[in-house]
Amino acid sequence: MKANYHKKLSSWYRKFQIGKSPQMNLVWGFLLYTLVGFVLLSIPLFHKIDISLMDNLFISTSAISTTGLATIDLFESYNFMGQLVILSLVQLGGIGYMTLTTYFLLFTTKKITHWHNKVLGTEFALPKNIIINDFIKSVIVFTAVMEALGAILFYIAFTNTGMEGFKAVWFSIFHSISAFCTAGFSLFPDGFESYHDNVFINLIICILSVAGSIGFIVITDIWYRITGRTKETTFTTKIIVYGFLILLFLGTMLIYTSESTSLLGTNHTILTSFFQAMSAMTTVGFNTIHIGNFSLPILLFVIFLMYIGASPSGTAGGMKITTLTAMIAIVKSRLLAQKKITFLNRIIPFERIYVATSTFILYTSLIFLFSFLLAYTDDFTFIQILFEVASALGTVGLSTGITADLSVLGKAMIIILMFIGRVGVLTFGFALLRQKQKESLKIRHDDLAV
Repeated sequence: MKANYHKKLSSWYRKFQIGKSPQMNLVWGFLLYTLVGFVLLSIPLFHKIDISLMDNLFISTSAISTTGLATIDLFESYNFMGQLVILSLVQLGGIGYMTLTTYFLLFTTKKITHWHNKVLGTEFALPKNIIINDFIKSVIVFTAVMEALGAILFYIAFTNTGMEGFKAVWFSIFHSISAFCTAGFSLFPDGFESYHDNVFINLIICILSVAGSIGFIVITDIWYRITGRTKETTFTTKIIVYGFLILLFLGTMLIYTSESTSLLGTNHTILTSFFQAMSAMTTVGFNTIHIGNFSLPILLFVIFLMYIGASPSGTAGGMKITTLTAMIAIVKSRLLAQKKITFLNRIIPFERIYVATSTFILYTSLIFLFSFLLAYTDDFTFIQILFEVASALGTVGLSTGITADLSVLGKAMIIILMFIGRVGVLTFGFALLRQKQKESLKIRHDDLAV
């Protein structure tokens, strides 16, 4: 009888999955894990103090979306089991629940279904030369290796500062996974502000965050190049790397030359400037100085870095460097009256242009809309509101310090933004609006002056 029930339940769930579009499957999947995390975090046995349901939901969403915004102090609020739940959600959100499912299928059956291929194709926008099986394996292996090395290096660093025993081991594992998944969750009450002059710890975080955010496309592509499967790296990889380095350099120089007050008291001003630019660019969300002390121009530039983000198919959020590149290419080609859209003498396919423009419009519209709504519900300055909204949608986790003081409605809006940011604005839009069955539409051709 019990076996029959499980069989029927499994059959129903399978039909439910197949009956939904790949985009809707991703939304339902992340929503399910968010709710499971919320239920687990709401168990009183996992608490050190009383925590409201809204705060539990906020932390669960922030963890699965690898954002890192927090309304409460994690170490003072949750015991080890609660922290373990948060870390599990971070890991799941960082590399994608479909990646883990597919890897398990490959490990056990040596093949993946057509349905898994479709959903993975939605979660990761891959160049045509990259094979999905190789990609999944490289994601899992690279993640395991980097997080293990990060934990070892963190352990050495933390023990050198006087931390001992199980605390040193747990803090090392937690912050290694949090950094690689660009989650920005910290068990320290002030983030890494106490370690702003610790070069070793700063470099560990930088290496892990860049490795996670640069994207699994780049890692797979470089591996192909090293093993001789391809003769050169792809155009996508070059754009990601060049764009990332240029924006990171600009961010570092602007903070270093403009923030003498915020950097006052730090012995390594270049390192601190680089760290904060890197934190915004990779969307890891760690901070070594208080972000709220930044001047208005630098806050705006940090918002821009969070808005762009890093690489597609990585652990970072944001609109993505490739989208920015496509938008620049559109403007350049239009100004030069070119019939085809090109960048660095390469033609960009129209399907990629459609994706980039749709992402740009949706992403920008969401930032405007939620900034407008949050200005109604919460009494903060506009730059604080804009910063919080950009950080939530970009799944960054940096804040000027207003997160804990948000109203219930304000927290709810940030939760929605973090969830959309993790799923992807375009995927979320498709899931809501796209019909599975094609409907016959009467289309009228007409001209539109723009």
